[in-house]
Amino acid sequence: MDAVAITGLGCLSPLGSDPDQHWAALRQGFSAIAPLIGQDSNTLKVHVAAQVTEFEPGAHFPSAQIGLLDRHSQFALVAARQAVTDAGLDEATLSGMAAVVGTGCGGKETDEITYQRLYREGKNRVHPFTIPRGMPSAASSQVTMDLGIQGPAFTVASACASSNHAIAQAVLMIRAGLVNVALAGGTDAPFTHGLLKSWEALRVLAPDTCRPFSANRKGLVLGEGAGMVVLESLEHARRRGAHVHALISGVGMSADAGHITDPSVDGAARAMTAALKDAGCTPDQIDYINAHGTGTLHNDITETQAIHQVFGEHAGHLKVSSTKSMHGHALGAAGAMELIATVRALQSGILPPTANFTTPGEGCDLDYIPNQAIETPCRRALSNSFAFGGLNAVLVVERSPES
Repeated sequence: MDAVAITGLGCLSPLGSDPDQHWAALRQGFSAIAPLIGQDSNTLKVHVAAQVTEFEPGAHFPSAQIGLLDRHSQFALVAARQAVTDAGLDEATLSGMAAVVGTGCGGKETDEITYQRLYREGKNRVHPFTIPRGMPSAASSQVTMDLGIQGPAFTVASACASSNHAIAQAVLMIRAGLVNVALAGGTDAPFTHGLLKSWEALRVLAPDTCRPFSANRKGLVLGEGAGMVVLESLEHARRRGAHVHALISGVGMSADAGHITDPSVDGAARAMTAALKDAGCTPDQIDYINAHGTGTLHNDITETQAIHQVFGEHAGHLKVSSTKSMHGHALGAAGAMELIATVRALQSGILPPTANFTTPGEGCDLDYIPNQAIETPCRRALSNSFAFGGLNAVLVVERSPES
């Protein structure tokens, strides 16, 4: 199928306020995982997180608008503005483009504020814009209004695969000729008391840090933020003289149809195989995989086994890393943050490491680029996202033909 150009990047993450800062921290192996702030630590077992700590809404929005924006929508707007600015889009192009925004949680901050007023404070009224502020489609709606986007626009919610599913949908719309340009990505802001207590109950959170693929890994660390990309047909990008960061040449999606939390080797393998087939490339043409790599016991083994199943002997030659070890697991935003990391890796020939790595865990026998970035030519890469519920989405990313 026709490759789709990535012409704009936008990112607000625990590692930095834009794609350049995000990438600079990743290539240095810097981890943003730190003690959790802004929550009552006495009632929580969660003590570490990867948070966007220096974000000031007033620097981005007028005070009257802030009251209408849940934190996850604020993140989405900042990343979206960066992406369209980077792409150099004019008003006419913005008007006709699509917007597909993924989120795993939606407006949890709004829910938390509402329930506190009703049940803790005993109030009988809530903010009149509680519904439009907290609805799952709030971020995509706010992005269209902020940027003047009048084409197809909707929200994708598939837990930790939301970003990759959103980007895949945008790619398919461009290929189908429905639009020439699309904004796609994901956003999440999961740091509310109720949501943290819910994650505690799953018993998958690490008490100290995230160590994907390591023998002493203890679970994932939650993150937050947003990642957005501008996608265009390659013909459209060239016609307007746009800078092409990289290409998305393949998308693959699958459902495990198995367990609600335990991942499936076969399900993950089907998504990777579908992406390779869609890109028209063979397994030995992939140089790097930005892994889902959550740091949980089952995910890391399952993903490693799936990579072996798909790549066979070539698995031993692959470079694999999990950047969640540095920006945490940002849920619906994770895939977009990781795609941006993958794009920058292809551009620079520098592959980001798996931070906090100690010794390989049982069943984890690939080259995970431990602790320090490496410099090596890279032509094609996979970006993996495997979500609770067995919803999988994989992207094949290629270095720009201009580079």
